[in-house]
Amino acid sequence: MNHLTPSSFEASPPDPTVLRQDLAAAFRICHQLGWSESVGNHFSAATSEDGKKFLLNPRWRHFGTIQPCDLLYLDSDDKTVLSRSDPPDASAWCVHGTLHRKLPSARVVLHAHSPYATALACLADPTLVPVDNNTARFYGRTAYDLDFGGIADADEEGERLAAALGEKSVLVMGNHGVTVVGDTVAAAFEDLYFFEKAAQTLILARSTGAPLAVLSDAIAQNTADGWRDYAGMAEHHFEFLKSQLPPLKN
Repeated sequence: MNHLTPSSFEASPPDPTVLRQDLAAAFRICHQLGWSESVGNHFSAATSEDGKKFLLNPRWRHFGTIQPCDLLYLDSDDKTVLSRSDPPDASAWCVHGTLHRKLPSARVVLHAHSPYATALACLADPTLVPVDNNTARFYGRTAYDLDFGGIADADEEGERLAAALGEKSVLVMGNHGVTVVGDTVAAAFEDLYFFEKAAQTLILARSTGAPLAVLSDAIAQNTADGWRDYAGMAEHHFEFLKSQLPPLKN
């Protein structure tokens, strides 16, 4: 996986309680940042080495209310999931179940319709051109799927998205939004955060109508490589964001 930090899952599996706490916090942080969308969109995290068992937010639960105990524990090989008493959203099951099954290295999968990333995805050419530090962060790490066919609820949709993402960290979903994968909740959320900032910079720069000062491939790659030295930022940033969350009400 082309991440900023190497995966440590095999060496030290995440504490299940902490994983639930972090994933639940990510939903509420996303809402605080204005990136939630009614009671839709989905985050998930693998709990097994093969990625087939994973946590997912329950159907039609607002991001701002999700607690660790609310997260569904699912198995992507279970064909009866959608007929259970508390089934996940069919679209979430289609996409996240397939991604975790096909890409076990994608430990955490965050899908959102954050404003600028979604605006970028709606361009005829949604390429994240490297024009500054944040856009260059994703140089060589971004995949694109431009075959939007409506709300994803068919198995072949999940298969196509998994194939498009491959070994990249970010998938720009044309006419839709963005999906980010990472080794930990903190790492994935940091990429979601910086991708939104990168998309904002590019959208604003394009809105001027002036030519872009695009970085050379060499400088863009050097900048992307340089970000690896700052991989520890993710955990510190995520801990701060968690500290700003209001206490949950029972």
